[in-house]
Amino acid sequence: MSENEKDVSPAMALDDAEAERRAAALRAGLEEFELSEEDEDLLEGRGGAGGGGVGRAGLPVLAIVGRPNVGKSTLVNRILGRREAVVLDTPGVTRDRVAYPAEWAGREFTVVDTGGWEVDVAGIDARVAEQAEIAVELADAVLLVVDGAVGATETDTRVVRMLRRAGKPVVLAANKVDSAAGEADAAALWSLGLGEPYPISALHGRGIGDLLDAVLDALPEVSAVAPPPPEGGPRRVALVGRPNVGKSSLLNALAKAQRVVVHEVPGTTRDPVDELIDLGGRPWMFVDTAGIRRRVHQTTGADFYASLRTQAAIEKAEVCVVLIDASEVLSEQDIRVVQQVIDAGRALVIAYNKWDLVDEERRHYLEREIEKELVQVQWAPRVNVSAKTRWHVDRLVRALDTSLASWDTRIPTGRLNAFLGELAAAHPHPVRGGKQPRILFATQAANRPPRFVIFATGFIEAGYRRFIERRLRETFGFEGSPIEISVRVREKRRR
Repeated sequence: MSENEKDVSPAMALDDAEAERRAAALRAGLEEFELSEEDEDLLEGRGGAGGGGVGRAGLPVLAIVGRPNVGKSTLVNRILGRREAVVLDTPGVTRDRVAYPAEWAGREFTVVDTGGWEVDVAGIDARVAEQAEIAVELADAVLLVVDGAVGATETDTRVVRMLRRAGKPVVLAANKVDSAAGEADAAALWSLGLGEPYPISALHGRGIGDLLDAVLDALPEVSAVAPPPPEGGPRRVALVGRPNVGKSSLLNALAKAQRVVVHEVPGTTRDPVDELIDLGGRPWMFVDTAGIRRRVHQTTGADFYASLRTQAAIEKAEVCVVLIDASEVLSEQDIRVVQQVIDAGRALVIAYNKWDLVDEERRHYLEREIEKELVQVQWAPRVNVSAKTRWHVDRLVRALDTSLASWDTRIPTGRLNAFLGELAAAHPHPVRGGKQPRILFATQAANRPPRFVIFATGFIEAGYRRFIERRLRETFGFEGSPIEISVRVREKRRR
Protein backbone atom coordinates (compact mmCIF):
# COMPACT_ATOMS: atom_id res chain seq x y z
CA MET A 1 0.00 0.00 0.00
CA SER A 2 1.41 3.39 -0.99
CA GLU A 3 1.81 6.35 1.38
CA ASN A 4 -0.97 8.21 -0.47
CA GLU A 5 -3.38 5.31 0.01
CA LYS A 6 -2.64 5.27 3.75
CA ASP A 7 -3.81 8.88 3.98
CA VAL A 8 -7.37 8.02 2.97
CA SER A 9 -7.66 4.42 4.22
CA PRO A 10 -9.20 5.32 7.65
CA ALA A 11 -12.26 6.80 5.93
CA MET A 12 -12.70 3.66 3.86
CA ALA A 13 -12.37 1.53 6.97
CA LEU A 14 -15.47 3.13 8.54
CA ASP A 15 -18.65 1.10 8.42
CA ASP A 16 -21.67 2.68 6.70
CA ALA A 17 -23.46 3.47 9.98
CA GLU A 18 -20.48 5.38 11.41
CA ALA A 19 -19.95 7.21 8.10
CA GLU A 20 -23.60 8.29 8.07
CA ARG A 21 -23.36 9.50 11.66
CA ARG A 22 -20.38 11.67 10.76
CA ALA A 23 -22.21 13.04 7.70
CA ALA A 24 -25.29 13.86 9.81
CA ALA A 25 -23.11 15.80 12.26
CA LEU A 26 -21.51 17.78 9.42
CA ARG A 27 -24.94 18.38 7.87
CA ALA A 28 -26.20 19.76 11.18
CA GLY A 29 -23.25 22.13 11.29
CA LEU A 30 -24.42 23.67 8.01
CA GLU A 31 -27.43 25.14 9.80
CA GLU A 32 -25.13 27.90 11.03
CA PHE A 33 -24.48 29.02 7.45
CA GLU A 34 -26.59 30.95 4.94
CA LEU A 35 -28.19 28.41 2.58
CA SER A 36 -30.36 29.11 -0.45
CA GLU A 37 -33.50 27.19 -1.39
CA GLU A 38 -31.47 25.49 -4.13
CA ASP A 39 -28.92 24.41 -1.50
CA GLU A 40 -31.68 22.89 0.61
CA ASP A 41 -33.06 20.96 -2.39
CA LEU A 42 -29.58 19.65 -3.13
CA LEU A 43 -28.97 18.55 0.44
CA GLU A 44 -32.33 16.80 0.57
CA GLY A 45 -31.42 14.77 -2.52
CA ARG A 46 -33.60 16.67 -4.99
CA GLY A 47 -30.71 17.61 -7.28
CA GLY A 48 -31.69 15.13 -10.01
CA ALA A 49 -29.58 12.81 -12.09
CA GLY A 50 -28.52 12.81 -15.69
CA GLY A 51 -29.19 10.18 -18.27
CA GLY A 52 -29.16 9.62 -22.01
CA GLY A 53 -32.04 8.46 -24.12
CA VAL A 54 -32.23 5.25 -26.11
CA GLY A 55 -33.48 4.51 -29.59
CA ARG A 56 -36.77 2.91 -30.54
CA ALA A 57 -36.99 -0.51 -32.21
CA GLY A 58 -39.71 -2.83 -33.42
CA LEU A 59 -41.77 -0.17 -35.26
CA PRO A 60 -42.95 -0.55 -38.90
CA VAL A 61 -40.17 0.56 -41.24
CA LEU A 62 -40.60 2.90 -44.24
CA ALA A 63 -37.65 3.27 -46.63
CA ILE A 64 -37.47 6.43 -48.76
CA VAL A 65 -35.64 5.85 -52.05
CA GLY A 66 -35.07 7.61 -55.34
CA ARG A 67 -32.34 8.94 -57.57
CA PRO A 68 -30.04 11.73 -56.30
CA ASN A 69 -31.35 15.24 -55.60
CA VAL A 70 -35.08 14.53 -55.80
CA GLY A 71 -35.62 15.78 -52.24
CA LYS A 72 -35.61 12.60 -50.13
CA SER A 73 -33.88 14.15 -47.10
CA THR A 74 -36.08 17.27 -47.34
CA LEU A 75 -39.12 14.98 -47.26
CA VAL A 76 -37.68 13.13 -44.26
CA ASN A 77 -37.35 16.43 -42.38
CA ARG A 78 -40.90 17.36 -43.35
CA ILE A 79 -42.24 14.04 -42.04
CA LEU A 80 -40.27 14.41 -38.79
CA GLY A 81 -41.31 18.03 -38.35
CA ARG A 82 -37.74 19.13 -37.65
CA ARG A 83 -34.38 19.50 -39.42
CA GLU A 84 -32.73 16.17 -38.72
CA ALA A 85 -31.27 14.93 -42.03
CA VAL A 86 -28.50 16.95 -43.70
CA VAL A 87 -29.96 18.83 -46.69
CA LEU A 88 -28.05 20.75 -49.36
CA ASP A 89 -28.60 21.71 -53.01
CA THR A 90 -25.62 19.56 -54.00
CA PRO A 91 -26.59 16.04 -55.17
CA GLY A 92 -25.29 13.08 -53.17
CA VAL A 93 -25.23 14.63 -49.67
CA THR A 94 -26.84 11.56 -48.03
CA ARG A 95 -24.73 8.42 -48.30
CA ASP A 96 -25.78 5.97 -45.60
CA ARG A 97 -29.21 4.64 -44.68
CA VAL A 98 -30.25 6.59 -41.61
CA ALA A 99 -33.25 5.67 -39.45
CA TYR A 100 -35.43 8.16 -37.54
CA PRO A 101 -38.49 7.60 -35.31
CA ALA A 102 -41.58 9.28 -36.81
CA GLU A 103 -45.28 9.66 -36.00
CA TRP A 104 -48.41 10.47 -38.02
CA ALA A 105 -52.05 10.39 -36.97
CA GLY A 106 -51.17 8.70 -33.70
CA ARG A 107 -49.18 5.86 -35.32
CA GLU A 108 -45.45 5.51 -34.80
CA PHE A 109 -43.10 4.14 -37.42
CA THR A 110 -39.44 4.31 -38.45
CA VAL A 111 -38.48 6.29 -41.54
CA VAL A 112 -35.19 5.39 -43.26
CA ASP A 113 -33.44 8.03 -45.38
CA THR A 114 -31.15 6.67 -48.12
CA GLY A 115 -28.60 7.96 -50.57
CA GLY A 116 -29.43 8.52 -54.22
CA TRP A 117 -29.86 5.26 -56.20
CA GLU A 118 -28.02 5.26 -59.52
CA VAL A 119 -27.13 2.64 -62.12
CA ASP A 120 -23.77 1.83 -63.66
CA VAL A 121 -21.78 3.77 -61.07
CA ALA A 122 -18.52 2.91 -59.36
CA GLY A 123 -16.59 3.82 -56.23
CA ILE A 124 -18.44 5.54 -53.41
CA ASP A 125 -21.61 6.01 -55.51
CA ALA A 126 -21.87 2.24 -55.95
CA ARG A 127 -21.58 1.76 -52.17
CA VAL A 128 -24.35 4.34 -51.67
CA ALA A 129 -26.63 2.52 -54.12
CA GLU A 130 -25.96 -0.78 -52.32
CA GLN A 131 -27.05 0.75 -49.02
CA ALA A 132 -30.29 1.99 -50.63
CA GLU A 133 -31.04 -1.53 -51.88
CA ILE A 134 -30.36 -2.97 -48.41
CA ALA A 135 -32.75 -0.40 -46.94
CA VAL A 136 -35.49 -1.68 -49.27
CA GLU A 137 -34.85 -5.28 -48.21
CA LEU A 138 -35.10 -4.31 -44.52
CA ALA A 139 -38.29 -2.23 -44.90
CA ASP A 140 -41.99 -3.05 -44.55
CA ALA A 141 -42.93 -0.52 -47.25
CA VAL A 142 -41.14 1.83 -49.65
CA LEU A 143 -41.76 5.48 -50.53
CA LEU A 144 -40.36 6.20 -54.01
CA VAL A 145 -39.63 9.89 -54.58
CA VAL A 146 -39.56 11.20 -58.16
CA ASP A 147 -38.92 14.75 -59.35
CA GLY A 148 -42.40 15.81 -60.54
CA ALA A 149 -41.01 18.78 -62.45
CA VAL A 150 -38.67 16.58 -64.51
CA GLY A 151 -40.85 13.48 -64.85
CA ALA A 152 -39.80 9.85 -65.04
CA THR A 153 -36.21 9.27 -66.14
CA GLU A 154 -34.40 6.09 -67.17
CA THR A 155 -32.95 5.87 -63.66
CA ASP A 156 -36.44 6.11 -62.15
CA THR A 157 -37.54 3.24 -64.39
CA ARG A 158 -34.58 1.14 -63.21
CA VAL A 159 -35.46 1.92 -59.59
CA VAL A 160 -39.02 0.70 -60.22
CA ARG A 161 -37.66 -2.60 -61.58
CA MET A 162 -35.54 -3.02 -58.45
CA LEU A 163 -38.60 -2.37 -56.27
CA ARG A 164 -40.71 -4.91 -58.19
CA ARG A 165 -38.05 -7.56 -57.53
CA ALA A 166 -38.13 -6.69 -53.82
CA GLY A 167 -41.89 -7.27 -53.67
CA LYS A 168 -42.54 -4.57 -51.06
CA PRO A 169 -45.59 -2.23 -51.02
CA VAL A 170 -44.63 1.03 -52.78
CA VAL A 171 -46.09 4.54 -52.46
CA LEU A 172 -45.14 6.97 -55.24
CA ALA A 173 -44.45 10.65 -54.43
CA ALA A 174 -44.03 13.29 -57.14
CA ASN A 175 -41.94 15.92 -55.36
CA LYS A 176 -41.29 19.58 -56.27
CA VAL A 177 -44.92 20.16 -57.34
CA ASP A 178 -45.21 23.61 -55.81
CA SER A 179 -48.54 24.61 -57.36
CA ALA A 180 -51.74 23.19 -58.88
CA ALA A 181 -50.34 23.86 -62.36
CA GLY A 182 -47.70 21.17 -61.84
CA GLU A 183 -50.16 18.45 -60.89
CA ALA A 184 -50.87 17.64 -64.55
CA ASP A 185 -47.19 16.82 -65.09
CA ALA A 186 -47.23 14.62 -61.99
CA ALA A 187 -50.16 12.66 -63.40
CA ALA A 188 -47.86 11.43 -66.16
CA LEU A 189 -46.09 9.29 -63.53
CA TRP A 190 -48.97 6.81 -63.68
CA SER A 191 -46.87 5.34 -66.51
CA LEU A 192 -44.45 3.88 -63.94
CA GLY A 193 -47.12 1.33 -63.02
CA LEU A 194 -46.99 1.95 -59.26
CA GLY A 195 -50.47 3.34 -58.90
CA GLU A 196 -51.48 6.90 -58.03
CA PRO A 197 -48.62 9.42 -57.84
CA TYR A 198 -49.07 11.82 -54.91
CA PRO A 199 -48.07 15.37 -55.92
CA ILE A 200 -46.19 17.01 -53.03
CA SER A 201 -43.77 19.77 -52.19
CA ALA A 202 -41.46 18.58 -49.43
CA LEU A 203 -39.98 22.06 -49.21
CA HIS A 204 -43.31 23.84 -48.64
CA GLY A 205 -45.32 21.00 -47.07
CA ARG A 206 -47.89 20.79 -49.88
CA GLY A 207 -49.76 17.46 -50.08
CA ILE A 208 -47.78 15.80 -47.26
CA GLY A 209 -50.91 14.82 -45.28
CA ASP A 210 -52.47 12.83 -48.13
CA LEU A 211 -49.12 11.15 -48.82
CA LEU A 212 -48.66 10.06 -45.19
CA ASP A 213 -52.22 8.72 -45.07
CA ALA A 214 -51.31 6.50 -48.03
CA VAL A 215 -48.05 5.49 -46.29
CA LEU A 216 -49.95 4.36 -43.18
CA ASP A 217 -52.25 2.25 -45.39
CA ALA A 218 -49.18 0.54 -46.87
CA LEU A 219 -47.42 -0.06 -43.53
CA PRO A 220 -48.43 -3.07 -41.40
CA GLU A 221 -49.53 -2.63 -37.80
CA VAL A 222 -46.66 -4.87 -36.63
CA SER A 223 -43.30 -4.84 -38.40
CA ALA A 224 -42.21 -7.99 -40.18
CA VAL A 225 -38.56 -6.88 -40.32
CA ALA A 226 -37.75 -4.82 -37.19
CA PRO A 227 -36.74 -6.71 -34.03
CA PRO A 228 -38.82 -6.32 -30.85
CA PRO A 229 -37.62 -3.69 -28.37
CA PRO A 230 -35.01 -5.13 -26.00
CA GLU A 231 -36.01 -5.05 -22.33
CA GLY A 232 -34.58 -2.07 -20.49
CA GLY A 233 -33.32 -0.47 -23.70
CA PRO A 234 -29.81 -0.76 -25.17
CA ARG A 235 -26.95 1.45 -23.99
CA ARG A 236 -26.20 4.13 -26.56
CA VAL A 237 -22.62 4.32 -27.89
CA ALA A 238 -21.31 7.05 -30.24
CA LEU A 239 -18.26 6.37 -32.41
CA VAL A 240 -16.45 9.70 -32.79
CA GLY A 241 -13.13 10.95 -34.06
CA ARG A 242 -11.56 13.03 -36.78
CA PRO A 243 -12.21 12.09 -40.43
CA ASN A 244 -10.82 8.83 -41.83
CA VAL A 245 -9.84 7.15 -38.54
CA GLY A 246 -12.09 4.14 -39.24
CA LYS A 247 -15.37 4.84 -37.42
CA SER A 248 -17.55 3.36 -40.17
CA SER A 249 -15.20 0.39 -40.59
CA LEU A 250 -15.45 -0.33 -36.86
CA LEU A 251 -19.26 -0.19 -36.98
CA ASN A 252 -19.25 -2.66 -39.88
CA ALA A 253 -16.82 -4.89 -37.99
CA LEU A 254 -19.04 -4.88 -34.91
CA ALA A 255 -22.19 -5.49 -36.96
CA LYS A 256 -20.40 -8.15 -39.06
CA ALA A 257 -22.05 -6.61 -42.12
CA GLN A 258 -21.58 -3.68 -44.52
CA ARG A 259 -23.91 -1.44 -42.54
CA VAL A 260 -22.42 1.91 -43.59
CA VAL A 261 -20.50 3.21 -46.57
CA VAL A 262 -16.72 2.95 -46.19
CA HIS A 263 -14.37 4.72 -48.58
CA GLU A 264 -10.85 6.10 -48.46
CA VAL A 265 -12.20 9.60 -49.13
CA PRO A 266 -12.26 11.45 -45.76
CA GLY A 267 -15.68 12.63 -44.63
CA THR A 268 -17.72 9.81 -46.20
CA THR A 269 -20.20 9.73 -43.29
CA ARG A 270 -22.41 12.79 -42.89
CA ASP A 271 -25.57 11.75 -41.01
CA PRO A 272 -25.29 9.87 -37.69
CA VAL A 273 -26.17 6.23 -38.38
CA ASP A 274 -27.81 4.13 -35.64
CA GLU A 275 -27.32 0.37 -35.58
CA LEU A 276 -28.59 -2.10 -33.00
CA ILE A 277 -25.76 -4.62 -32.46
CA ASP A 278 -25.57 -7.68 -30.21
CA LEU A 279 -22.28 -7.77 -28.32
CA GLY A 280 -21.50 -9.98 -25.37
CA GLY A 281 -25.04 -11.34 -25.47
CA ARG A 282 -26.59 -7.88 -25.01
CA PRO A 283 -27.99 -5.26 -27.42
CA TRP A 284 -26.07 -2.01 -27.90
CA MET A 285 -27.13 0.99 -29.98
CA PHE A 286 -24.02 2.13 -31.87
CA VAL A 287 -24.04 5.49 -33.65
CA ASP A 288 -21.57 6.15 -36.46
CA THR A 289 -20.87 9.88 -36.79
CA ALA A 290 -19.22 12.27 -39.20
CA GLY A 291 -15.57 13.09 -38.57
CA ILE A 292 -15.02 16.11 -36.32
CA ARG A 293 -12.93 18.63 -38.22
CA ARG A 294 -10.62 21.34 -36.91
CA ARG A 295 -13.24 24.01 -36.22
CA VAL A 296 -16.99 23.89 -36.88
CA HIS A 297 -16.98 27.51 -38.12
CA GLN A 298 -14.25 26.61 -40.64
CA THR A 299 -16.44 24.01 -42.34
CA THR A 300 -19.00 24.75 -45.05
CA GLY A 301 -21.92 23.06 -46.76
CA ALA A 302 -22.68 19.45 -45.88
CA ASP A 303 -19.62 19.18 -43.62
CA PHE A 304 -20.90 22.06 -41.47
CA TYR A 305 -24.28 20.42 -40.91
CA ALA A 306 -22.62 17.04 -40.37
CA SER A 307 -20.51 18.56 -37.57
CA LEU A 308 -23.65 19.84 -35.85
CA ARG A 309 -25.27 16.39 -36.14
CA THR A 310 -22.15 14.81 -34.62
CA GLN A 311 -22.29 17.11 -31.60
CA ALA A 312 -25.97 16.22 -31.15
CA ALA A 313 -25.12 12.50 -31.39
CA ILE A 314 -22.50 12.90 -28.63
CA GLU A 315 -25.03 14.58 -26.37
CA LYS A 316 -27.61 11.83 -26.99
CA ALA A 317 -25.08 9.07 -26.29
CA GLU A 318 -24.23 7.57 -22.90
CA VAL A 319 -20.66 6.58 -23.76
CA CYS A 320 -18.40 7.71 -26.61
CA VAL A 321 -15.67 5.64 -28.23
CA VAL A 322 -13.06 8.09 -29.52
CA LEU A 323 -11.17 6.48 -32.38
CA ILE A 324 -7.55 7.52 -32.96
CA ASP A 325 -5.43 6.41 -35.91
CA ALA A 326 -2.56 4.66 -34.12
CA SER A 327 -0.45 4.62 -37.29
CA GLU A 328 -0.28 8.43 -37.42
CA VAL A 329 1.09 11.05 -35.05
CA LEU A 330 -1.41 12.07 -32.36
CA SER A 331 -2.87 15.37 -33.54
CA GLU A 332 -4.39 18.41 -31.88
CA GLN A 333 -7.64 17.37 -33.55
CA ASP A 334 -7.62 14.02 -31.68
CA ILE A 335 -7.15 15.81 -28.37
CA ARG A 336 -9.97 18.23 -29.20
CA VAL A 337 -12.36 15.34 -29.91
CA VAL A 338 -11.54 13.78 -26.52
CA GLN A 339 -12.15 17.12 -24.83
CA GLN A 340 -15.46 17.51 -26.67
CA VAL A 341 -16.68 14.22 -25.18
CA ILE A 342 -15.53 15.23 -21.68
CA ASP A 343 -17.22 18.64 -22.00
CA ALA A 344 -20.46 16.86 -22.93
CA GLY A 345 -20.18 14.80 -19.73
CA ARG A 346 -20.21 11.43 -21.47
CA ALA A 347 -18.41 8.24 -20.45
CA LEU A 348 -15.26 7.72 -22.50
CA VAL A 349 -13.34 4.87 -24.13
CA ILE A 350 -10.31 5.56 -26.33
CA ALA A 351 -9.77 3.08 -29.16
CA TYR A 352 -6.49 3.12 -31.06
CA ASN A 353 -7.47 1.83 -34.50
CA LYS A 354 -5.39 0.51 -37.42
CA TRP A 355 -3.18 -1.39 -34.96
CA ASP A 356 -2.27 -3.78 -37.79
CA LEU A 357 -0.23 -0.91 -39.29
CA VAL A 358 1.72 -0.20 -36.07
CA ASP A 359 5.26 -1.55 -35.81
CA GLU A 360 7.56 -1.60 -32.75
CA GLU A 361 9.08 1.80 -33.50
CA ARG A 362 5.68 3.42 -33.92
CA ARG A 363 4.47 1.86 -30.63
CA HIS A 364 7.37 3.45 -28.80
CA TYR A 365 6.59 6.92 -30.14
CA LEU A 366 2.84 6.45 -29.65
CA GLU A 367 3.30 5.70 -25.95
CA ARG A 368 5.35 8.87 -25.55
CA GLU A 369 2.70 10.89 -27.41
CA ILE A 370 -0.03 9.50 -25.13
CA GLU A 371 1.97 10.30 -21.98
CA LYS A 372 2.52 13.86 -23.20
CA GLU A 373 -0.77 14.79 -24.90
CA LEU A 374 -3.38 12.69 -23.04
CA VAL A 375 -1.98 12.83 -19.51
CA GLN A 376 -5.22 14.43 -18.27
CA VAL A 377 -7.33 11.44 -19.40
CA GLN A 378 -5.29 8.55 -18.06
CA TRP A 379 -8.52 7.44 -16.38
CA ALA A 380 -10.09 6.49 -19.74
CA PRO A 381 -9.97 2.78 -20.71
CA ARG A 382 -7.76 2.13 -23.73
CA VAL A 383 -8.37 -0.53 -26.37
CA ASN A 384 -6.06 -1.31 -29.28
CA VAL A 385 -8.08 -2.56 -32.26
CA SER A 386 -8.04 -3.11 -35.99
CA ALA A 387 -11.45 -2.57 -37.56
CA LYS A 388 -10.17 -3.89 -40.87
CA THR A 389 -9.17 -7.29 -39.49
CA ARG A 390 -11.61 -7.27 -36.50
CA TRP A 391 -8.61 -7.79 -34.18
CA HIS A 392 -9.61 -7.20 -30.53
CA VAL A 393 -12.91 -5.44 -31.40
CA ASP A 394 -14.61 -7.79 -28.91
CA ARG A 395 -12.58 -6.16 -26.12
CA LEU A 396 -14.65 -3.02 -26.51
CA VAL A 397 -17.46 -4.59 -24.47
CA ARG A 398 -15.41 -4.81 -21.27
CA ALA A 399 -14.17 -1.23 -21.68
CA LEU A 400 -17.71 0.04 -22.37
CA ASP A 401 -19.07 -1.76 -19.30
CA THR A 402 -16.31 -0.30 -17.12
CA SER A 403 -16.91 3.27 -18.31
CA LEU A 404 -20.69 3.03 -18.03
CA ALA A 405 -20.51 1.53 -14.52
CA SER A 406 -18.35 4.48 -13.43
CA TRP A 407 -20.69 6.92 -15.17
CA ASP A 408 -23.63 5.48 -13.22
CA THR A 409 -21.83 5.37 -9.84
CA ARG A 410 -23.18 7.09 -6.74
CA ILE A 411 -21.13 7.43 -3.53
CA PRO A 412 -23.10 7.38 -0.25
CA THR A 413 -23.03 10.82 1.38
CA GLY A 414 -21.59 9.45 4.61
CA ARG A 415 -18.67 7.73 2.93
CA LEU A 416 -18.01 10.76 0.72
CA ASN A 417 -17.75 13.12 3.69
CA ALA A 418 -15.64 10.67 5.68
CA PHE A 419 -13.29 10.46 2.69
CA LEU A 420 -13.06 14.26 2.33
CA GLY A 421 -12.60 14.72 6.09
CA GLU A 422 -9.61 12.40 6.17
CA LEU A 423 -8.24 13.94 2.96
CA ALA A 424 -8.51 17.53 4.21
CA ALA A 425 -6.93 16.57 7.55
CA ALA A 426 -3.93 14.96 5.86
CA HIS A 427 -3.61 17.55 3.07
CA PRO A 428 -5.30 20.85 4.05
CA HIS A 429 -5.99 23.54 1.50
CA PRO A 430 -3.12 26.08 1.22
CA VAL A 431 -3.47 29.37 3.11
CA ARG A 432 -4.11 32.28 0.77
CA GLY A 433 -4.25 35.89 1.94
CA GLY A 434 -4.14 34.80 5.55
CA LYS A 435 -7.26 32.64 5.12
CA GLN A 436 -7.66 28.90 4.74
CA PRO A 437 -10.96 27.64 3.27
CA ARG A 438 -12.57 24.77 5.15
CA ILE A 439 -14.72 22.06 3.60
CA LEU A 440 -18.04 21.98 5.47
CA PHE A 441 -20.00 19.29 3.67
CA ALA A 442 -20.15 17.49 0.31
CA THR A 443 -22.82 15.62 -1.59
CA GLN A 444 -23.10 13.89 -4.94
CA ALA A 445 -25.72 15.95 -6.74
CA ALA A 446 -26.05 13.61 -9.74
CA ASN A 447 -24.57 10.77 -11.67
CA ARG A 448 -24.29 10.25 -15.43
CA PRO A 449 -21.77 11.91 -15.10
CA PRO A 450 -20.91 11.98 -11.37
CA ARG A 451 -21.25 15.56 -10.14
CA PHE A 452 -20.12 16.57 -6.67
CA VAL A 453 -20.98 19.77 -4.82
CA ILE A 454 -18.73 20.92 -1.97
CA PHE A 455 -19.87 23.52 0.58
CA ALA A 456 -16.89 25.47 1.90
CA THR A 457 -16.06 28.61 3.87
CA GLY A 458 -13.95 30.04 1.04
CA PHE A 459 -12.87 29.62 -2.59
CA ILE A 460 -11.16 26.31 -3.34
CA GLU A 461 -8.42 26.64 -5.94
CA ALA A 462 -8.50 24.70 -9.21
CA GLY A 463 -5.32 22.84 -8.27
CA TYR A 464 -6.87 21.57 -5.05
CA ARG A 465 -10.02 20.54 -6.93
CA ARG A 466 -7.87 18.49 -9.29
CA PHE A 467 -6.20 16.94 -6.25
CA ILE A 468 -9.62 15.98 -4.87
CA GLU A 469 -10.63 14.50 -8.23
CA ARG A 470 -7.43 12.46 -8.42
CA ARG A 471 -7.97 11.07 -4.93
CA LEU A 472 -11.65 10.33 -5.70
CA ARG A 473 -10.49 8.24 -8.65
CA GLU A 474 -7.81 6.47 -6.59
CA THR A 475 -10.34 5.61 -3.88
CA PHE A 476 -13.62 4.99 -5.69
CA GLY A 477 -12.54 4.17 -9.24
CA PHE A 478 -14.51 6.21 -11.80
CA GLU A 479 -12.49 4.65 -14.62
CA GLY A 480 -13.83 5.94 -17.91
CA SER A 481 -16.08 8.68 -16.55
CA PRO A 482 -15.50 12.43 -16.26
CA ILE A 483 -16.06 13.93 -12.81
CA GLU A 484 -17.52 17.38 -12.18
CA ILE A 485 -16.68 19.17 -8.91
CA SER A 486 -18.30 22.49 -8.03
CA VAL A 487 -17.86 24.56 -4.88
CA ARG A 488 -20.43 26.71 -3.10
CA VAL A 489 -18.93 29.26 -0.73
CA ARG A 490 -21.23 29.93 2.22
CA GLU A 491 -20.89 32.40 5.08
CA LYS A 492 -22.16 32.05 8.65
CA ARG A 493 -25.58 33.45 9.49
CA ARG A 494 -25.53 36.85 11.10
CA ARG A 495 -26.82 36.78 14.65
